[in-house]
Amino acid sequence: MNKSTFGKLFTVTTWGESHGKALGAVVDGCPAGLELDESHIQKYLNRRKPGQSRYTTARKEGDQVEILSGVFEGKTTGTPISLMVRNMDQRSGDYGNIAYSYRPGHADFTFDSKYGFRDYRGGGRSSGRETLGRVAAGAVAIKLLEALGISFCTYTKAIGPAEITEFHPEEIENNAFYMPDKKAAEKAGAYLEQCMKEQDSAGGIIECRIKGVPPGLGTPVFEKLDAMLAQAVMSIGAVKGVEIGEGFHVAQMRGSQDNDGFAASEKGIVKTSNHAGGIMGGISDGSEILLRAAVKPTPSVSQPQATVTDKGENISLEIHGRHDPVIVPRAVVVVEAMCALTIADALLGNMCARLDKVQEFYKK
Repeated sequence: MNKSTFGKLFTVTTWGESHGKALGAVVDGCPAGLELDESHIQKYLNRRKPGQSRYTTARKEGDQVEILSGVFEGKTTGTPISLMVRNMDQRSGDYGNIAYSYRPGHADFTFDSKYGFRDYRGGGRSSGRETLGRVAAGAVAIKLLEALGISFCTYTKAIGPAEITEFHPEEIENNAFYMPDKKAAEKAGAYLEQCMKEQDSAGGIIECRIKGVPPGLGTPVFEKLDAMLAQAVMSIGAVKGVEIGEGFHVAQMRGSQDNDGFAASEKGIVKTSNHAGGIMGGISDGSEILLRAAVKPTPSVSQPQATVTDKGENISLEIHGRHDPVIVPRAVVVVEAMCALTIADALLGNMCARLDKVQEFYKK
């Protein structure tokens, strides 16, 4: 398996399968001296772990992280940080009926086409449980970014037709959907109850706001910051679309409406609006970065679905086992983690962009 590593300077390599003994990540490139322990990482893993409400899978996993290397006396050493979470509640027998058939909406067919072999127990490396390593690594990146004054606010913008109309950050942790709008959360609950009654699932939209990012991150051609953020978030299995700033709405706007003006202030040059979502020409402009991710409905539904076996025989398949009727709430922290990993990598990469800054760093 190749391409399990993300980043250039601040890198993460995830490993493990949904029904293997453990999953984890190796973070390399984190500067020495950052205060870090399991408790910081654990609070992020708790946001994605299963069994939080009736709207998530009933799989019972504590998802307790262990730091195996790279930390000494509560601080990072500058060497690779190895993180591990053991699987405790696998039920591989739930997947016996798909050992020789392809689940609609999953990676079964494409994975088999590429490798000629697949771990059918929950999807193996294609499972959403792989994101556990991303979140653990993302927690390290967030800790680094906090030390630089960069903060995140990530939440569910919509589940199905239930979309937020108000924004109250304190409400995000008060409902099962991580929505900053109590009324929208209630509508989302009613919508999901109907989906579950009909043995169906739902998708939604996740929004991530990043404050404190300095101007100058990203490059003007192939590694634009918005392109790298899109790649990072699109690498999450359930994400089918990414928007920055006005996103697809720009197609309906005029240039005079979409352009962000500039003004001089006591803080220096600032923008008068933020339609660009904090990134212009592929480079951060110092204003809030605004990103949205479209998450597809959970593909595992109990309704009969048409598919084929690996021998090409037409069959009808009903998927059983423990599955989320919506994965949006648990994916909120995954989107945040991937954005954090991208920003951390871009920050380190930007340190050598200007000669005067390099000279300043090495000045004796």
